[in-house]
This record gives sequence, C-alpha cells and structure tokens, in this order.
Amino acid sequence: MSGKDFNLDELAAYLHLTPPQVARMAEREQVPGRRIGGEWRFSEAEIHLWLEQRIGASDTSGELDAVESILDRGAGETYESISLVELLPLEAIAVPLEARTHTSVISSMCRLAAATGLLWDPDKMETAVRDREELHPTALDNGVSLLHPRRPQSSILAEPLLAFGRTDRGIPFGGARGTLTDLFFLICSTDDRCHLRVLARLSRLISSPGFVSDLRDAVDAVAVRELVEQYDEEINL
Repeated sequence: MSGKDFNLDELAAYLHLTPPQVARMAEREQVPGRRIGGEWRFSEAEIHLWLEQRIGASDTSGELDAVESILDRGAGETYESISLVELLPLEAIAVPLEARTHTSVISSMCRLAAATGLLWDPDKMETAVRDREELHPTALDNGVSLLHPRRPQSSILAEPLLAFGRTDRGIPFGGARGTLTDLFFLICSTDDRCHLRVLARLSRLISSPGFVSDLRDAVDAVAVRELVEQYDEEINL
C-alpha cells in the first residue's frame, strides 16, 4: 500500500467534503486520522481501508453510488469507467464450481483465476485471500461472497481480474446471520484504488433487484457474463 498521507485539505478534496466537515469527522473518530504537530494527517492506506469498510456496510444503492462517485472522482479527470464484464473472462467463470468446503472454494477460485494466464501464483493469492477471510469474512446475507486479499497482489497479476463461481449448494462461509453462500466473486486488483472501485461497482451490481436470483438461474458461463454486462449497463442509465 502507498505510504502517502493526506492533510486536511487534501482529504477534504478527495472525499468532496469541506475541511471543517472532515475535521469534525476526525475529532469524532468517524474517519481514521492522527494529529502531528497540531495538524491532522490521514494515511492513504487507512483511508482506503475505511472506504472498503463503508462499502461493505452499505446496504442501499444510494450509499454505494456515493462511495463509487468519490472513488471515480478521486481517480482524476482521465479515469476510465470500470467495466466489470471486461474484467471477467469466460474462462474465469465456473458454473458449477466444484467445491464443497470453505477451503476448497478459495483454492478453486484462485485456480480458476489462474486459468486465464493473468494470475501467475494461485497459491500466493490463495494464502492472501484466506488471511483476509480470517480477518473478516466477506460473505453477505444474500448468499454472495466478494473474495479478495487484504492488499492488492500486483506482483503476481498481469492486470486486474474478476472470477466467478457458483456452487450447486450453499456452503457455510462466515455470514453474519449464518446464511449459506453459493455465489463467489474473486476480486484480483493491482492497486488500492482499482480494488476499491471494483468492489464498489460489484457491490452496486449485487444490490440491483433481480441480479442475484438471475445469477442462480444462469445456465452457463456465457449466460453469467451476459448478466454481468446487462446489469452493469443498467447501473449507468
């Protein structure tokens, strides 16, 4: 992760808030920061983790849209829109995913991503994803898990990548309410900003009415990819 720090004005501009608003948030410990010589400083790595937690805690499309807008604007004037379907090759989709346990799901998803040739070390990715799951499970109450390592694994990736697998039955995967999980996305990013933008976009997608149930009904990898493209385009309308 980057070692960059934001000052108060820089973080306010990044979050599209006013400096007094950010100062109040910092004083109330609503955003991670620390005082150095009487001035607020904010670690970019900690801000990215905070944004990731906001994405995970959001349960409405409006909140997710707001977070995604922050990230898109923060990417600068020359940023390109995230296209989830372009990140999801057919060979990175398994319907069904042949896995029956928590451990075998993570292993199978990493090997699925490696089959594209874009992930060079599935064992290292598997370890990183497992460590992230032990820190905090990524399973959601709707039966979807958004697997990812805690830190981007740029050294073992040719480019950002998504993989998707659907097991033929639900698996205990650490959901807060004990919900079984059968739909798995693996997010492989090369930097923090890319990871957050993909995570926010994918979170908006799975919150779209009908998307999760349609994924469960998809007959093959082609159908899954078409659904991702369809719903992703609808978000932009």
